[in-house]
Amino acid sequence: MASTTYHKASSSQTLGQHLACRLFQLNAGYAADGYARARGVGACVVTFRVGGLSILNPIAGAYSEDLPVICIVGGPNSNDYGSNRILHHTLGLPDFFQELRCFQAVTCHQAIINDLQYAQEQIDKANTKCLEESKPVYISISCNLATTPHPSFIPDPIPLIFSSKISNHMALKLAVEATAEILNKARNPVLVAGPRLRVAKACNAFLQLADSCGYAISVMPAAKGLVPENLPNFIGTYWGAASTSFCA
Repeated sequence: MASTTYHKASSSQTLGQHLACRLFQLNAGYAADGYARARGVGACVVTFRVGGLSILNPIAGAYSEDLPVICIVGGPNSNDYGSNRILHHTLGLPDFFQELRCFQAVTCHQAIINDLQYAQEQIDKANTKCLEESKPVYISISCNLATTPHPSFIPDPIPLIFSSKISNHMALKLAVEATAEILNKARNPVLVAGPRLRVAKACNAFLQLADSCGYAISVMPAAKGLVPENLPNFIGTYWGAASTSFCA
């Protein structure tokens, strides 16, 4: 399906952000996917139900690729919940949670905001989960609350606090020793770069290892772009029977 794409300059640019408006939900979802790959995290905003169901496919793709994407959906008015009304942009049923159930399978956290009292806490929790788990999250905000002021919304952002990851140094030491023993006995070892390098933020460490040991380097299709392919020891793409001829 064809669509029109345009870019809109906004005040968000003063915060180091750029608002890109797209007239089709799939475009918005895949743009957020690409932005997350390039910049670390992406976000997209769509309409209730019609937009949410349309963007489900790129969000599912981001989930499978371990990409932190924040999917924000404009929900029904806060006073429509529990009213048993049949609204526009729905499947003709007084059930406002069909969309939520779809997103539960492809996001690591979901938040329904129909009351401003705990909105900031809910949003911060969703954003933290997104960044900690490197997975998409779903945030539905009642459309009548979007521009409503609240004392908890302050102009200056509050930094998010993440739990530190603790490494078992003894287990790591034993793992390194066991790996080194296997590699030192191998005749023609090859380092294969996989997509989890992005999640672990280990691309530079992988390149340092490759440079130090001089082993040949191959890359899996899902890891394309994570490792430069112009390195002297790069030998191609590993993909089972469809691999580059000398990578199979």
